Amino acid sequence: MFHTAGPIAPLRWLVACLVLVLLAAPAFAGDAIAEEAVKIDAASAHERAEAGEVLLIDIRRPSEWRETGVATSAVAITMHDRGFLANLEAAVEGDKSRPIALICAQGVRSAFVARELPKFGYTNIIDVPEGMVGSRAGPGWLKRGLPVRQP
Repeated sequence: MFHTAGPIAPLRWLVACLVLVLLAAPAFAGDAIAEEAVKIDAASAHERAEAGEVLLIDIRRPSEWRETGVATSAVAITMHDRGFLANLEAAVEGDKSRPIALICAQGVRSAFVARELPKFGYTNIIDVPEGMVGSRAGPGWLKRGLPVRQP
């Protein structure tokens, strides 16, 4: 199978294979990092949405919108609706490269949706991990005193 010129040749072959694996590893790690959503705080999400730099999407349930209000700069599209993807595509007017910032209550659902949307062709997803009510990532939209409207 392998032509060896003594007992050291198999060791050289093994070392060469390990070097190739280590050289390829950064490329695979880079792919994984590229899929992770960018994270911004609620104040930055508000500023960027108001400036038209991102489309802020509140993915919570309608009952949550009624309870706390919706960010004035957000489009309310619940992730719990079967038509979520169609509603999102309509909101971005078919431009799946448009920057989208996702917000929920505490960042759990927005992180999940941010991980899933690239599977549907979305390429510029931003997560607001502190959410509307706050989390370990920050105080949240409401405690920051950012503006809300009733749905």
